[in-house]
Amino acid sequence: MLVALIQGGPSSEAEVSRASAAGVGAALEEAGHEVARLELSPEVGEALRASHFDVVFPVVHGAVGEDGSLQGLLEVLGLPYVGSGVLGSALAMNKAVARVVLAAAGCPVARGASYVEGSASALDTARLARRELGRALVVKPAESGSAIGVTRIEESATDEQLAAAIEAAWALDDAVVVEEFLRGKEVTCGVVDLVPEGPRALAAIEIAAPMDAFYTYEARYAPGRSRHVCPAPLGDAQTREVHELAVRAHRALGCRDLSRADFIVASDRITLLEVNTIPGMTATSLYPEAADAAGLSFPVLCDALVRNAQARGPARRNEPLPLPAGQPSH
Repeated sequence: MLVALIQGGPSSEAEVSRASAAGVGAALEEAGHEVARLELSPEVGEALRASHFDVVFPVVHGAVGEDGSLQGLLEVLGLPYVGSGVLGSALAMNKAVARVVLAAAGCPVARGASYVEGSASALDTARLARRELGRALVVKPAESGSAIGVTRIEESATDEQLAAAIEAAWALDDAVVVEEFLRGKEVTCGVVDLVPEGPRALAAIEIAAPMDAFYTYEARYAPGRSRHVCPAPLGDAQTREVHELAVRAHRALGCRDLSRADFIVASDRITLLEVNTIPGMTATSLYPEAADAAGLSFPVLCDALVRNAQARGPARRNEPLPLPAGQPSH
C-alpha cells in the first residue's frame, strides 16, 4: 500500500511527532509498504489530493493534528485513515470535556475543575482552586500533551506560585485544568482495536522518573531519563481493573484503532488521568513497548493498523434526497 504519514504541525509536540513518524515509517517499510511523510501545513490537503494514497496514518501530537481538525480534513477528502475519528479525537484531546464524559461512563477521574483565561485573574483562580480542590495540585493546559505546560504544585507552595503555573498553562491554551495531586504509581495502558476482535488492553506499564518530579517532557523523550516496567507489577486484581478501565475509557470517548490511558495507581485507589488517541511512537515510547510485550512487533502493529483502516474505508457517503415537490432548489 501507499501510505501517507502526516507529521509535525503547529504544535509544541511537532518534533516528537516527527520522531514518531520516522519510527512508524521505518516499520511500515519493513512490512512492505511504500511511505510518504507529509508535513501538517496549509498545503497538506493538496499534497494528499495529488497522490493516490491508499490510507493515511496521522502521527501528529497536539493541536490541529490530534484534536479532530486533521481528521475532519481527511473525512472531506474521502481518505481512509488510522485512528480515532473527528469526535473521538476532539473529546480525548480536551481534558476538561473528557473528564465529564469519562466520569459519566463510570471511570474514576481525579477531583478537578477547568478555568478559562479571562474569567478571573490567575491569583483569584489559584485561590478558588485551592478552596475547591485542596492545596497539593496539578496544573495542565486543557489541550496539550507530553506533559508540556504541566506543573505539580506542592502543598507548601504559595498561592502566587500556583497562579504562576496557571498563567504558564494559559500561555499555551485558553483553558486550564487543575486537579488534586494524587500519590501512587504512574501507570499507562494501551488499547488496540482491530476488526474483528474489537478493543483489548495491552500490557500495563509502570513508569518511574527518578530524576524528575513526575513523568515530564524530558523524562518521556530523553533516553535513559525514565524506567519502564512491563508488565507493571500491580497484582492480578489491579491489573484487571486497569485493563478494564482502559477499554472502558476507549469506548466512552468513541476512540478507534488505538489509544493509551494514563493512571495513578495507589494501594486503595486507581484514578484515570487522561486518554491519548495518537500515543507516541518514538524509540522511548510506551505504546510500541506494550504492543511488543503482547506479541505485536512494531512492523506487525503498524501493518495491522493501516490494513484495518483501509478495510474500513472512508466515511460513509449518503446520496442527497430531492426536495419535496414545490420547494425551490438552489
